This record gives sequence, C-alpha cells and structure tokens, in this order.
Amino acid sequence: MVVSSQADATRAGLAMLLSGGNAVDAAVATAFALGVTQPFSTGIGGGAFILIRTADGEVVAIDARETAPAAATRDMYVAPGVAENASVQGPLAVATPGLVAGLGEALRRYGTKSLSETLQPAIALAESGFEVGPYNARLMGFMRGRLPIELFAETHRIQFPTGPEGESLPIQSGWRLVQTDLAETLSRIADEGPKAFYEGEIAEAMAAEVQRRGGLLTVDDLAGYQPRDRAPVRGSYRDLTVYSFPPPSSGGVLLVQMLNILEPYDLAARGAGSSSSLHVIAEAMKLAFADRAFFLGDPDFVDIPVETLVSKSYAAEQRARMDPPWYRRAPWDWFRGEMAIRVEAPGIPVEDHGTTHLSVTDGFGNAVAITKTINTPYGSGITVPGTGILLNNEMDDFAKAIGVPNSYGLIDARGANAVAPRKRPLSSMTPTIVVQDGRVFLVTGSPGGSRIISSTLLSILNVVDYGMNVKASVSAPRFHHQWEPDTLYVEPEVTDDVVEALRERGHHVEVSRRHWSAVEAIVVDPQTGVHYGGNDPRRDGLAEGY
Repeated sequence: MVVSSQADATRAGLAMLLSGGNAVDAAVATAFALGVTQPFSTGIGGGAFILIRTADGEVVAIDARETAPAAATRDMYVAPGVAENASVQGPLAVATPGLVAGLGEALRRYGTKSLSETLQPAIALAESGFEVGPYNARLMGFMRGRLPIELFAETHRIQFPTGPEGESLPIQSGWRLVQTDLAETLSRIADEGPKAFYEGEIAEAMAAEVQRRGGLLTVDDLAGYQPRDRAPVRGSYRDLTVYSFPPPSSGGVLLVQMLNILEPYDLAARGAGSSSSLHVIAEAMKLAFADRAFFLGDPDFVDIPVETLVSKSYAAEQRARMDPPWYRRAPWDWFRGEMAIRVEAPGIPVEDHGTTHLSVTDGFGNAVAITKTINTPYGSGITVPGTGILLNNEMDDFAKAIGVPNSYGLIDARGANAVAPRKRPLSSMTPTIVVQDGRVFLVTGSPGGSRIISSTLLSILNVVDYGMNVKASVSAPRFHHQWEPDTLYVEPEVTDDVVEALRERGHHVEVSRRHWSAVEAIVVDPQTGVHYGGNDPRRDGLAEGY
C-alpha cells in the first residue's frame, strides 16, 4: 500500500512494488515524485525525516534535515538592516538541503532497486508534465500573488502559466506543469548518484545563486552535508508500541508524551468529537507544547531530557496538573468539574546546560513513513536557474530570538533552538509507525507546521480509541493547541454545541475558516493482514495498493 498527498506520486511508488521492489524502494520513488508534483511543499531543495521498520523488526530513523550554513550566526535575523522576513523569503532563508542524501542513504541500505530506477517516475513527471489537481491549483493561485515576480522570476517562469505576451493566466485544475530543467537535474542524480547534487555544477549553481542574492550557502556547505542516524523515540499506548522521530524533531517526543498522559482516560466512553474528549486531549497538547518551547532543539548542540519527557512517571505528573484533586483547586472551581488550565511553564525544571507526508507498507513486513518539506509554500521563493531546484526556507524553523514566534507561531523560551553554524533547526515533522504483537499496525504522519504533531496524534486516537477505519480517521475534523498562543483551534466542522461546551470549560476557542494538515495513513488489519490506506480528502492524494 502506498498513500501520499498527490495521485501521480502514489502511482510512482506502487509501480516499484508491482515490479518486485520493497517498501523502501516505493517510498523513495514516491518521495522524489512528490518533489515534482508538489513543488510548493517539497523537493530536492529541502529535507526530510525518514522512519523505516524492516521486516525483521529493526526501526531506523534517518535524519535528512537541512542544516544552517557555516557562516550563519545566532543573531543574524535581528541584526540592524536585516529585513523582517529574511528568515522566510529570499537568500538568508536558505539552509543546506538534505533530501537527496537522505533518500540515497535509505535506498542504499534498505532498498532493492537502484537510484536510477526509483528516479525514473519523477524524471518522467518533470519532463512530460502532469495535471495539477484542485488543491494544488488553489494553492498555486494563492501563492503566485505572494511571490514578487521581480524577485523570483525563475520560479514564476516555471511554476505559473503565462500567455504569449507574458501575461498571467488562471491556474485551473488540469493545467499541465512541465519542469524540464528539473528533469535534467534528476537525470544527472540518477546517473551519477547523490554526489552530483552536492558537488560539481549543480552545487556550484545553487551556491552561486544564493550568494549572488546576498545569502550564505556555499559549495563547502553542500559538500560537507551528511544525513544522521538517530535513535527513534519509542513509547507504548494501550497494547501498542509506538515509534516516532526523535530530535531535532519535536514530534516524536511530544506524541509519546501526549499518548502517555491520555492513556488512563477512557476516550471511547467520552466519545469521538465530544467536548469531553476534546478537552482532555487539548490539555495534553498544551502541556507537551510547553515542554517543546523550553527543551527541544538539535541534540548535537543542546542537552534534551528525552527519557524523562517520554516516561510514564512524568506523564503522571503532567496529568495531575490537568486534573488536580478538589482540595488543590480554587474554591470557585470545587464543583465545576473539568476546567481548562493555564500552563505557565514546562513540567520539569529547566537546567542551563510548505511539507508533505507519505506512508508505505509491503508484503514482506517492511514499513516506511517519510515527512519531507521545503518549509512554507515555495520555500525561499528562489529557483536556481538552469536546474529547476526550488530552495527551502528552513532557516525560519530556528528561533530568531528568545520568545519571538516563527511562521507557525512557535517560540523558543530559552535558546535551545537558536541559530548556529551547521545546526539543524527544530522541526514538528512526526513520521510514526505503530506496532502490535510484533507486526506493523499503523503508519502515519502529516504536513502542517506545528499542527503536524496534533494531527498525527489524532490519527492514532481515532483508530485506536474511537474505532474509526483509516479513511474516517484521516478525514475527521481536527483541533489543535500549542500552548502559546493560549488558543484552542478547531476546524469548521466542529459543531457549535461542542465549541460552546469547550468555552464553558474555560478554553479560548477559535473556529478556523480553513482546514489544515494532510494525514496519509495505513492500517494493517491484525486479523486478516489486509492493508487499508487512507488519504486525506483535504489534498489531491491517493491511497493505492494491490
């Protein structure tokens, strides 16, 4: 089974399985294809977290996160004369890409096909083009107006349709996007391997374009990039074992912590979508996100108390903050039942020391979850002339300064996520594999900035606690709380009575006018062994298997 947020990419992965490949072959092919068919959210100019569970039970986390250029400095975005949006758009936003190296490493170690074979579908989609779907068309139309053509002419030339006089044409579902420069770049990588991306003409072109515009990326940054092996975060929930991505992702730590907090609650009895369920889940979210702000960063640069944060004993302490005994409450709250709490600080003392997702399973017992990104839509906005490579703006995932929110409203409360040379910025990407009785049960993950973590959590709770099938799980209305701001966001389908009941509990509820995230998940029925794929209806995705 292959599930991704774009149909042509799913078919690219399925072709690998049908030709005898394994889940890693299919995941790599899907990932490269998504870089062509969702250029606004991912591509070879970005990075990824790759979580693999092999048929023999080994779980591997390959960190292909982008890194800050060697010339990056802690205060580079708050220095005099630096534009306010420099971390989001333009040359100073660009971090060293890691995707090509990470996918190449995963394939070399765990795949059965060559890099050339897995790249062929992506090359064909770039060279011959593909028809954009309804979601892609809407996003492309919206973003065209937010990318000044005088600054990003190459991106406009490739990504948006124009008429014979250079005038802008409407972007409609069914328009064919052709990227011949990107096809040539992918072909060189297929012939020469990842080295073709990180050294030689392609690397020189990337560095030259960024430096011409005033950025920091160099050929040495590219040549020195290496993916990292990380120890997966491991937890348990009910009778399941949960594997997710460790720091520099915050996702796995927060996911396991929230599951630990929620485990004693009978969520099924509270009911899916009820104010009672939303209340306790939101409380767990805000407690975990407070810890994110204080503790999480690149583990090569900061000490992170991961074992404490994912422990059952710590979860019990956190849970006590949610539901204190009556004699520890203010008198006016003695008889009011469950009430929202205000989280002022993390649960343990502080010591001084644009994204997409795909899930794949095969018949051998392998499973892969990959979340990959160039950060916000169209990344930095810069397409490198002659290569078709759209460069990330991953530097915005660092904290500009303590307490200053990034594009997703996330803050760093003590400098753990400050900019530093060759450091990896903190991420929310949460590729996750859930195992039951030694066999893969659930593969899940999502894009969505900070809402990745809450969306992934809900995709698990919907299946495990509320008994939803995988399609219903990824389709159900979502909600999100990230501690700061102290707001509970809910999708528009959350009913008025639930919203009002949450407000009576003391939550500041904001009903969103839009939908968010795009969970792509697989459930393997433990009784029958049948693989069920659920693609999120919020995107142009596809779940397809055989």
